[in-house]
Amino acid sequence: MTQVQLIARHTITPEHEAEVFALLAGFIDDAGVEPSNIAFDSYRKTGDDRSYVLLERYVSREAPAEHRSAPHFTQVLLGQIVPLLESRTVEEYDVPE
Repeated sequence: MTQVQLIARHTITPEHEAEVFALLAGFIDDAGVEPSNIAFDSYRKTGDDRSYVLLERYVSREAPAEHRSAPHFTQVLLGQIVPLLESRTVEEYDVPE
């Protein structure tokens, strides 16, 4: 089975940094315990307090779809965090075996 690495790049709308980072902490905790999740980390961009990256590793190509149907994804990320973002991109990569 091919593992998958996701790189999600987010830029927060000005004045919403504290709110997003508070929500993000719980979201990361919930995502990290998903059965198909191998790793889930977040890092702020150096020199830019509004930008951060989510690094997500999953056991298979199908696993990100499971993640996207989880309540913490639909309710917290899509419902609360995304409306506070200026931009959002997601890149998906196969992990070499």
